[in-house]
Amino acid sequence: MSRLLIVHHTPSPACQEMFEAVVSGATDPEIEGVEVIRRAALAVTASDFLDADGYLLGTPANLGYISGALKHAFDVSYYQILDSTQGRPFGLYLHGNQGTEGAVRAVDSITSGLGWTKAAEYVIVSGSPSKDDREACWELGATVAAGLMAG
Repeated sequence: MSRLLIVHHTPSPACQEMFEAVVSGATDPEIEGVEVIRRAALAVTASDFLDADGYLLGTPANLGYISGALKHAFDVSYYQILDSTQGRPFGLYLHGNQGTEGAVRAVDSITSGLGWTKAAEYVIVSGSPSKDDREACWELGATVAAGLMAG
């Protein structure tokens, strides 16, 4: 069975809506053989990353950057997972009220350094998530999870 690790920082109602939509897509009953693990960014460990086959990252954009919680998740595990997780797929959902470019750049930099593979277009939402935004989050979760199904 494959494992999909969702690493998230969910401090606001908008982030919570996006997180729930991503989880709903990733756990769709049509996706078989994929265990979905959810970890708060401040609680995730290097072992969680090592035990997973793919990743979904969720963060608000704070002051034009990823949340301190998601940054911390990578700070404490980066070198422990560097050689062992290359080539693994990932996706990103991001909520910001303004200025998300720096957060996207940070995720691109971190995941490029790790050698991860972007498995789907990022979902970037400003303001309250709309129905279309929630559907895009659902699709993100489903796409990354489906990519891990045993072929």
